[in-house]
Amino acid sequence: MFAVVRTGGKQYRVAPGDKIVVEKLDGNAGDRVTLGDVLLAGDGGSLKSTSGLTVAAEIVAQAKADKVTVFKKRRRHNYRRKKGHRQQHTILRIVAIGDHKAEKKAAPKAEAAPAKAAAPAKKEKAAAAITPAEGSGDVAGKPTVSPAPQDEAKANPPADTGTTDAKPVSAKKGTGGGKPAKATSTKNAAPAKGAAKKSTKAK
Repeated sequence: MFAVVRTGGKQYRVAPGDKIVVEKLDGNAGDRVTLGDVLLAGDGGSLKSTSGLTVAAEIVAQAKADKVTVFKKRRRHNYRRKKGHRQQHTILRIVAIGDHKAEKKAAPKAEAAPAKAAAPAKKEKAAAAITPAEGSGDVAGKPTVSPAPQDEAKANPPADTGTTDAKPVSAKKGTGGGKPAKATSTKNAAPAKGAAKKSTKAK
């Protein structure tokens, strides 16, 4: 059965067991409230008389709506006003419409899973973790051999130069075909200041 009730200037279509949010009503959580302004009632596709019909509800909680910002402005007059507002609401649970009461639904019992079935699943997961990845040449349970030799002499053999009297390569070489760099000439260099003074005293 359903009914259309009016409270707080608004209309709500309700049925036994429904929860609705209405404008604030006096009372605390757990109190019973009777909504007497019933506009329409029916059961399925047939309508019923609303004379003397009431809707019983229970207050679930007293709450507030989301904050609404009210901002006023008049341009070129330096007028700005800002206010916030939270509308107070009451959450109702419809208990009964006339003689029709809400049916209490029994909670479904959770079936206990057998403990023995869980053990093989763990073993399968462990076996899947040990198996090698697809596309790799590794065999499960056998270690792979490292291709690098463990002896340093074998890993880094000395380079064969071909001649025993090889001279060490000098670090100071130019980039032009491996020839040594030429020394800078001092013919056009200016004489030192000390040398010039000594020459004048000798004269």
